[in-house]
Amino acid sequence: MPWTAPAPRAVFLDVGGPIYDDENFVAAVLRALDELRTEAGDSPTDRRRMRRIYDEARQRQGGSLRSALAEEFLGSADRRQELHDRTRSHWTHPPGTMYGDVLPFLERLSGQVTIGVVANQERTVIDCLERDGVAPYVSVWGISAVVGLEKPSRELFEWALAEAGTSPEEAVHIGNRLDTDVRPAQALGLSTVWVLRGEAPPQPTAEQLAEPDLAVPDLSTLADQLLIPSVVP
Repeated sequence: MPWTAPAPRAVFLDVGGPIYDDENFVAAVLRALDELRTEAGDSPTDRRRMRRIYDEARQRQGGSLRSALAEEFLGSADRRQELHDRTRSHWTHPPGTMYGDVLPFLERLSGQVTIGVVANQERTVIDCLERDGVAPYVSVWGISAVVGLEKPSRELFEWALAEAGTSPEEAVHIGNRLDTDVRPAQALGLSTVWVLRGEAPPQPTAEQLAEPDLAVPDLSTLADQLLIPSVVP
């Protein structure tokens, strides 16, 4: 589908999916599950079962993955917060896990739009973004662990818009999930780009593909599409 929205003044990106491989999160969850199961005297997490639940959540684009994993492997969905807290201590983005199209994308946008990250991430992600050369391009740091707000709440998007000094109609949010990226951003009036990697579904449906303003496999040609003004009759 072609991009038809006006050229934006601000572009916000999620971190997992658009910038880093979501397998970093999977590795952190698996480590957390293994630790909690070992402490309870249970065997390590069944990798195939975990991947099946993860892929089902990707395809569904809704519902709590942590609840599903806690119920399956820890015996109760009520342990989802415990799983989340343990995952946080292991969640990082090792060198070499950033996608190769990220820096060229940001370089193309630099100086033409305000760039921000709007993501449910830990504080340590800032160190990773600094290490990998992303930080110099970022003016708005909408990191949930820093700001104290999480997607899909509209408050985090409103905070990012205020920091960027722009209106929803002049902003684009780029993410790889419908439930925490595309839908809440659209509800506030932002244009949306759905990046089909990481936690995006392995086989998106026609209905899912119709939700964002634009769906792309990666960032390789996205900057040029965003920066071309729409034609006004």
